Amino acid sequence: MSLEQGYQYWSSKIDQPIIGDWHEMTQGRIDQFAEATGDFQWIHVDSERSAKESPYGGTIAHGFLTLSLIPLLTDDMNLGGIPVQNIKQFVNYGTNKVRFMSPVKPGNMVRSNYHIVSVEKMRRKALRVIKKVTIEIQGSAKPACVAETVTLIFF
Repeated sequence: MSLEQGYQYWSSKIDQPIIGDWHEMTQGRIDQFAEATGDFQWIHVDSERSAKESPYGGTIAHGFLTLSLIPLLTDDMNLGGIPVQNIKQFVNYGTNKVRFMSPVKPGNMVRSNYHIVSVEKMRRKALRVIKKVTIEIQGSAKPACVAETVTLIFF
């Protein structure tokens, strides 16, 4: 029953836009990401050099940092707000497509604007949910990132 209930719930949301809250990109977050990944390229962590040499006039966030914010920005797999019973877990299964369209600078506000593309029943009491996620930059016509994500939901 729960798998069917979940299928009905997520299928009813296909193509409905869901817009997240704004979150600030900070230099501190960029520096922490550099520390975690070992990617200390100057365009991300050297404010002085980036101000002089970067075509962006300062540091920018790593593309993969922007991508990694999708769980924070979407917050759509939070069990507390889902009227479906017997969910065991959500698994990030990966991405089908990712494009980094515009750099995110410290001080920029970013949010998600996404919709569910498809929901499929799997053999192991699971659903596969595919979402198209656009990460927007406040005040910019061009998004920071567009990604098609795949989540497995186990019952």
